[in-house]
Amino acid sequence: MKVEETVLIRVPREAVWRHLAEPARYGGFMDVTRWQPVGRRKHGVGARFDTRMKVGATEVGGEVEVIEIDEGWDVAWTSITGLDHRGRFRIRPQGKGATRVTLRFTYKTPSLLGSGLWALAGYATDALAAPMVTQSVRRSLANLKERIEAEEGVGPPLTSRLLEGAKDLAEAVLIFRSAGLVRPLGLGQLLEVGSLVARWGINPAAGYALSAALYPGEPALLDEAGSLTFGEVEAMSNALARGLNAGGVDTGDTVAVLCRNHRYFVLTAVALWKLGATAVWLNTSFAAPQLADVCEREGARALVYDQEFGDLVEDAGRGRKRFLAWNEGGAHGRVRSLDSLIATHEISELDPPEQSGRTIILTSGTTGRPKGAARSNASSLQPALALLSKIPLRARDRVVMAAPLFHSWGFSHFTLGLLLATTLILQRRFDPEATLAAIERERARVLVAVPVMIQRIMELPRRTRRKYDTSSLEVVALSGSALPAELAERFMDEFGDVIYNLYGSTEAAWATIATPEDLREAPGTAGRAPLRTQVRVYDDLGRQVPAGVPGRIFVGNDSQFEGYTGGGGKPTLDGLLATGDIGRLDSDGRLFVEGREDEMIVSGGENVYPAEVEQLLAAHPGVADVAVVGVPDERFGQALKAFVVRRPRARLTEKVLKGHVRGNLARYKVPQKVEFVRKLPRNATGKVVKRELSASA
Repeated sequence: MKVEETVLIRVPREAVWRHLAEPARYGGFMDVTRWQPVGRRKHGVGARFDTRMKVGATEVGGEVEVIEIDEGWDVAWTSITGLDHRGRFRIRPQGKGATRVTLRFTYKTPSLLGSGLWALAGYATDALAAPMVTQSVRRSLANLKERIEAEEGVGPPLTSRLLEGAKDLAEAVLIFRSAGLVRPLGLGQLLEVGSLVARWGINPAAGYALSAALYPGEPALLDEAGSLTFGEVEAMSNALARGLNAGGVDTGDTVAVLCRNHRYFVLTAVALWKLGATAVWLNTSFAAPQLADVCEREGARALVYDQEFGDLVEDAGRGRKRFLAWNEGGAHGRVRSLDSLIATHEISELDPPEQSGRTIILTSGTTGRPKGAARSNASSLQPALALLSKIPLRARDRVVMAAPLFHSWGFSHFTLGLLLATTLILQRRFDPEATLAAIERERARVLVAVPVMIQRIMELPRRTRRKYDTSSLEVVALSGSALPAELAERFMDEFGDVIYNLYGSTEAAWATIATPEDLREAPGTAGRAPLRTQVRVYDDLGRQVPAGVPGRIFVGNDSQFEGYTGGGGKPTLDGLLATGDIGRLDSDGRLFVEGREDEMIVSGGENVYPAEVEQLLAAHPGVADVAVVGVPDERFGQALKAFVVRRPRARLTEKVLKGHVRGNLARYKVPQKVEFVRKLPRNATGKVVKRELSASA
């Protein structure tokens, strides 16, 4: 049997960890009758304790040993003698300086016959013992919360909390009203919406159901196969959920999904939400070994994939249920298609699952193995409020979704679209001219993309760009990789001041958003923190630095990840999560990102971040694309090497570019070597895969 309970403690993770880092202190808050050290080792992995707890009238327990300590994140122990069990504390930041603590207790109930000294005497079944163990776990967490919050002195007066809550509500109403979400409904619509919210809560599973109630016959999405209305998406996702369930996918199961941008991505996402299953969104640029590794690590029970990836997922799909999404025709063996599941199952409403699933977005893997960043599907309007506070999205927008849906940027707009009843315009593969054509044809107001996509649009001949009427375009929402200042200005000079660029990470979600005004007034900025978001810059000693001084970037919001699915997480300070980047804040609160912490090189004793050199070279009129990496150097230890893509007909030389850097930056930042290449290796989200460049250097 497994018992798992969670409590939210209103202090930063570091403060919680101080109480959980030493298992010898657990006796002070755990709902046990004994927790005493055994032997000389009282700290760290290998420490042992004699434990007892009450289950009804019986005292059970035995000797346990600490088997895992992941500094700041996890502590686990297992039984050595007595009651066969395992325990684990999971500590995860929750935003606004709070921490979520989960206590998981897994045990085996011995039979009454021959059960030995530590049997659960008097309790012949798990059903009788489990409620008592659950209560004990809950009391332990309540005791921990009370102790930590009392010692840390948290909790403002009631009047302050009420005033803050009223202010938050007023802000939310204003933002939602400007987005067109606050409007009168007819009595029938109001009753239907109320019924759906009562059943599902405000979570993704209810998204298309709500839109189907309000706009049943209006288009929810358009792709290469045609269009689907909100009513059709709701009905088809119900049928698909039943079909997947009949095919072996249950609540709590993990399903890996390898799909491009099309209807089956959307239908699969909604169906898995309705089942309470966990979705792992696979990167379409991964190689076969990466796909197999991720599916194994995440414990995927099933795999949904497009037919074009059939050979690629041969190893990943071995021993797993397989379902075919986008089918371009031809035989596909015994693998059932999503179309066949939808056609053969009922479209009526489903009952909400007993538990909500999770969403696992993978890191890019540009510098190593991709990691899984997990988030629950619990209801929260905070992501919507944060984005809408800076980006003027509107209800019923028509959105060209060029960014990959499997990426955190594309996926966040997809889920935000559930609230806004967005019409998604999807293309399986990005094509710059086809994107302009779609904006004209559909009169799209919003384009969601990654920076390399607008770069490719600007690389089209001017006469091609001007063939299309893009006057409907008011928002170009970008994220996923660095946005060169020169590219932002060139694009806005032609298409208007429409760029909104979000800086964040898969783990930290959003940090800052640069508006068109920010990008014009402070070229190269990543913008300011949106609503209810904190951004700070610290030095290596954990001290906050003043404006203008570079340091490590930390961010706090209500949508940070729960930790890597393989264990561990990102460093935190004062309840804020590290992004892994170096940057500085200016006097107006605008953030400037100077590079990755792990990309810093030391050349002749000087610290150099390649991003600064990349930005400068990208602004040169003859440079179409550039990436800079560190390479070994006998004299200086390390040096910079630039990989440059020339613009058509540009007469660039290594000497010219070195002189350009020498005239603008310090001597030690001048690349030792410049190599001209046809193109840079990029993944599906536009990030340069620097490990490939480093290997070739």
